[in-house]
Amino acid sequence: MPVAPLSVRVLFETYQKRLALHWLAGHAGAERTIGRDPADATDAALVGYLNLIHPSRLQILGAAELDYLLGLDEKTYTEALDHLFTEPTLAVLIAGGLPAPPALRRAAEQHGTPLLGSALASDKLLNHLDYYLSDLLADKQVVHGVFMDVMGIGVLLTGESSVGKSELALELITRGHILIADDAPEFRRVGPDTLRGSCPELLQDFLEVRGLGLLNIRAMFGDSAVKRHKNLRLIVNLVPVAKSDIHNIDRLQGSFSHRTLFEVEVPEIQLPVAPGRNLAVLVEAAARNHILRENGYDATAHFIERQRHLIAREEQE
Repeated sequence: MPVAPLSVRVLFETYQKRLALHWLAGHAGAERTIGRDPADATDAALVGYLNLIHPSRLQILGAAELDYLLGLDEKTYTEALDHLFTEPTLAVLIAGGLPAPPALRRAAEQHGTPLLGSALASDKLLNHLDYYLSDLLADKQVVHGVFMDVMGIGVLLTGESSVGKSELALELITRGHILIADDAPEFRRVGPDTLRGSCPELLQDFLEVRGLGLLNIRAMFGDSAVKRHKNLRLIVNLVPVAKSDIHNIDRLQGSFSHRTLFEVEVPEIQLPVAPGRNLAVLVEAAARNHILRENGYDATAHFIERQRHLIAREEQE
């Protein structure tokens, strides 16, 4: 689900304090939208330093870039500004609290291109903008389930309706784990192999439990019981099975697989749900075991290797 492009005005209002922004000129372009257009042949980057050959959507001018412009002869300087303040440039940002030369203000007004100033150093401004825009403009996908922070990793509880996801989440919360989103967590790809899950604003802090209705987890358990976002590391899929069928499950390997979201493979465990099973303890164990696997330890491989050594020793004896 692609995210609608945001405007320069919204970017300014949202991150004015965090990026130490102030508006210098070019208010007429406030509603210009920032986003990647697949049909755009220029394929311009979202943020970058001054580049008149391959201009970015948001161009940052630091001390070096301003010195370069001011060192040009008058004709070349005017041509460079005309080029700088036209498409595909959507806004120009002067970093480091440096004053804007009058010619830049005039060019911004003439072309209706926003000219913003920031007190941040140019490298920090570039990194922060790139991070915020990547997060804001990343495609998102809603996955039905409950997203939690269990043992310090993001765990998504999925399964059929009425399988007991919310009841399991409530028990995990009482055991000290953290709720991120119930029912409809949103996931965005924020890196080549990183998916970040968050909660829609309407559902923040709430958990629906059949028989109890909506519960405000923050009000009941305090601020430490909820979190705004977390990177997805593990999916636990709850699967109802008859108690007699549990014996058919592979006792050594378990039910491990992967689920693909945004072309990222996420480890998934099929966790059988049957009377008498303590699911909260099992999810905690699954999270701990996943952390061990990520650190290179495989309990099954260790057990098989130990068995092999034991058999070899008995054969020698």
